[in-house]
Amino acid sequence: MNLGVWALEKKTVNLVLTLMMGVGGVLAYQGLGRLEDPEFTIKQALVTTPYPGASADEVDEEVTRVIDKACQEMGEIKRLESRSLRGLSIVQVFIKDEYDKPRLPQVWDVLRKKIVEAQSQLPPGAGPTSVNDDFGDVYGVYYAITGEGYSYRELKDYVDFLRRELQQVQDVKRVTLWGTQPQAVYVEMQRERMAQLGITQEEIFTKLEARNLARDGGRVGVGDLWVPLSPTGTFTDPKQFEELLISEPGSDQIIYLGDVAEVRRAYVDPPENIQRTSFKRVFRDGEVIQSEEELPEGGIEDPSVQVFEAQGVPSIGIAISTVAGGNVVTMGRAIEKRLAELEYLKPVGMDMHVIALQSEAVTKAINGFIVNLVEAIIIVVLVLLVFMGLKSGLLIGFILFITIVGTFILMDFKGVLLERISLGALIIALGMLVDNAIVVTEGMKLRLEGGMDKLKAAKEVVGQNSIPLLGATFVAVLAFAPIGLSAHDTGEYCRSLFFVLMFSLLLSWFTAVTTTPLFCSMIFKPKKRKEGEAEKDPYAGGVFRLYRSVLEFLMRLRYPVILLVYAAFAVAILAFGSLPPGFFPSSARPQYFVDIWMPEGSHIRSTASVADRLEKLTMESGNTKSIATHVGAGGARFLLVYNPEQQNTAYAQLLVNVYDSTKIDADIEALEKFATDNFPEAIIYGRKFKLGPGVGGNIQLRLLGPDRNELRGLEDEFRSLMLKDPHVKYVRSDWQAPVPTVQPVLAASQARRNGIDRPQVAAVLQGSYQGYQVGTFREGTTSEEDRVIPVYARAPADERGTIESVKDLQIYSPAGDKMIPLRQVVERFDSGFENGNVRRRNRRLCITLHADQTVGESAETWQRLAPRVQEKMEELHAAGLSREYFFEWGPEYEDSAEATA
Repeated sequence: MNLGVWALEKKTVNLVLTLMMGVGGVLAYQGLGRLEDPEFTIKQALVTTPYPGASADEVDEEVTRVIDKACQEMGEIKRLESRSLRGLSIVQVFIKDEYDKPRLPQVWDVLRKKIVEAQSQLPPGAGPTSVNDDFGDVYGVYYAITGEGYSYRELKDYVDFLRRELQQVQDVKRVTLWGTQPQAVYVEMQRERMAQLGITQEEIFTKLEARNLARDGGRVGVGDLWVPLSPTGTFTDPKQFEELLISEPGSDQIIYLGDVAEVRRAYVDPPENIQRTSFKRVFRDGEVIQSEEELPEGGIEDPSVQVFEAQGVPSIGIAISTVAGGNVVTMGRAIEKRLAELEYLKPVGMDMHVIALQSEAVTKAINGFIVNLVEAIIIVVLVLLVFMGLKSGLLIGFILFITIVGTFILMDFKGVLLERISLGALIIALGMLVDNAIVVTEGMKLRLEGGMDKLKAAKEVVGQNSIPLLGATFVAVLAFAPIGLSAHDTGEYCRSLFFVLMFSLLLSWFTAVTTTPLFCSMIFKPKKRKEGEAEKDPYAGGVFRLYRSVLEFLMRLRYPVILLVYAAFAVAILAFGSLPPGFFPSSARPQYFVDIWMPEGSHIRSTASVADRLEKLTMESGNTKSIATHVGAGGARFLLVYNPEQQNTAYAQLLVNVYDSTKIDADIEALEKFATDNFPEAIIYGRKFKLGPGVGGNIQLRLLGPDRNELRGLEDEFRSLMLKDPHVKYVRSDWQAPVPTVQPVLAASQARRNGIDRPQVAAVLQGSYQGYQVGTFREGTTSEEDRVIPVYARAPADERGTIESVKDLQIYSPAGDKMIPLRQVVERFDSGFENGNVRRRNRRLCITLHADQTVGESAETWQRLAPRVQEKMEELHAAGLSREYFFEWGPEYEDSAEATA
């Protein structure tokens, strides 16, 4: 059946359908979920295995290889990336692209089964292994809580209160904290006093381990009840540990723990991570300026503006994620409302500072889209008013509006959210949505004005054009199909682009062949010709005659024209090959980040000191609004494209919020120059956020092979090669530099005679310096993290401050039943270096060199480097290097550059 005829014959049905599309589309738009980035399935799991006391090389050989082998037996695995650290194995498992979100839970179950089976192959002391597959949360609301003048405990209590309250807010999935400092009870043993009284570390450890353990007293029948027996006697205050009896029952001496040790409660030192916040408060006429739009033209440098600045204030991060399919704008508003309700309970002096707030970014993006939509409709109408007249312009503008709001209905049905990709797709589609309606409107107008009957005009126009227009629409849709239907991460990220374009373009065809003929028949009235009057030629105008003459000329020269088209196509293909790879551009987000890499093994306090100096410099910029500094690891994943760094005491990151995103490049350039001049031992660089899945350096060169030492040599060779390019900066290795180590060498014969082995020596060393966990302290508290507090035994501060005292440490000799100096069983203390990081990729040892281009450079840098790297590897192979050593480019270039053996 001809849809144009149906549209006119079923006029009422068509009008009702159009009304339903309009009203339903507006309602669907209001109910659509809103996010900054598309929902994205992170198809990876983190498999961690502790192996206390083992070096990174030992962890790699004895643990990581076992876990890697167990994982690779799964057919669902795309690749494995492992990292071995001192005492810890971390294996990242990446699943093949074809396994979507519904199928992933089954894959994780298989992975856990494989890991359980592999536990029996681990060495004694290793494990248990844990599997974490929950990487999908994006914490779109991220605050830093500060409290100048308050203790950390008071700040933490308030943050815990906020966490409980915000967890119940609409669309909130999870609330997590960052930068918290866990508490500990420290038992600082006085070595000389213990030696005088004949008390050993082992005796103290045994007593502490037995105290405060949860014990089952059983049950007893009391009448009809079965009553549990719960003995008391646990410590309720850390100071009570000093009353713990250390001497054996029946001994002549009664010795308490307080006689040989000082017990105190503190925070774990050194901390695992640190968060600080620097910020500016801007005032004008006594009022706080809340947004950039309120600033005067001169910005914060305007004389009418007063600026209060705070630097390096200790803070705790509170990050909030949205439920799947949720609306981050709704959640953000609900959080703001709840915070306003709780304002009266906030202690004076405690403040919340925005690190990232997706609800604001999404609201701005959607408001921008609405502005673009209105502008597009106005432009279309104005253009059509000029070329097609008032009625045609208004009609096509109306059809464009109906098509767009109808698209919202299909988006809601499919579960497509309003985010940067789907909004971009709608903006891309605006220019194409009017094409079908223009063709039908013009055909109907010309026929009706020529005197043709409405039904006949609709039948003829729709009959002649519906199939060609449908074919052209399908071609336009299929042009985006490779992106939307790809199983790759990029395809999943951009999938909404394909669906929105498909929905809107197909709907534009449907409204063109149904709604458009109906409204044309209502707007354009057929003109009656007088008897004997010739039919007016609608194409007799000057523009049409010029177009006809040009077309006829080109048709007479059809062969040269065809050759010219092919030549243009060939030139386009050649030009396409010279375009820089990389699907996603940098974001215009008014925020950038600064990565700080200190030498591997650096103390977290040293890393924090460098970050502190960079904070002060960055805050001097008039463009800087606030800084959230994370030391020891990356922050919470507040953006889908943000890939936080794992735990590392040598790493810090500054998240810098700015007033003007166009000045970020200049700010980064100034900061990097300062870092180069003042911190030559560190690698410090700033970068904008990218749209799309995040990666490491813009240039990545992987070196693979079987031997660690040989790979280290190749690392030096290719690092020097990359640094010779003037457009390459900040070349860094994911293995980092080897770290210094001290190795006590046991005197085998003396150690055997005293009944001492490696574990006893390790326990003495750990207990004397870092601290050895010997028990737990249970406390009734509102804080979830502080209900069970670890108890550590260690030496006093004056004894553990330097390594010089290591030879004088006392160790218990079971054979002699007395304390002896450690130097009696340790022959010497060797110093040297060891790998702090050992990484593998698909079970092969792999060193990845990361680098970035200088400002203004793009992939031309990689294109210059590629042949040089190839030539260098071939040169090394010719000089005798085994073919087992090869390189790969990745990740942005790995699809365009195969591994070279």
